[in-house]
Amino acid sequence: MQTPELRRRFASSPVAYLSTVRPDGGPHVVPMVFALVDDTVYSAVDAKPKRSRGLQRLANVRANPRCALLVDHYDDDWRRLWWVRADGRGLVVDEPSAAHPGIQALVQRFPQYRDDAPSGPLLVITVERWSGWASTA
Repeated sequence: MQTPELRRRFASSPVAYLSTVRPDGGPHVVPMVFALVDDTVYSAVDAKPKRSRGLQRLANVRANPRCALLVDHYDDDWRRLWWVRADGRGLVVDEPSAAHPGIQALVQRFPQYRDDAPSGPLLVITVERWSGWASTA
């Protein structure tokens, strides 16, 4: 698949799985909602229940910005299977303004954010490499 198709498929998923590197070198994988703008992925700490706003994923990115995001599509018809991975570098914006392009992209994508926009830290991932697979059966 070419990059435009990889981006299109990636953006079609409401959830991506974010993989970061823990301080001990091990993987840390969590699902997250996101918005994709060109080659930048945005996700924010929002009002959904969490133990803390100081999430492990944010601490991991601050210590080591390398990360990967995965979306996939499963179907009982295996001819329709596909996945897309975005490898990149993350940055945490601790106090994004409501006008930040990432916050605006999230509000535009998710109706839930229109009444309660995310106000916590914003994760900004610059995608450096797109890869993927689609069944050819």
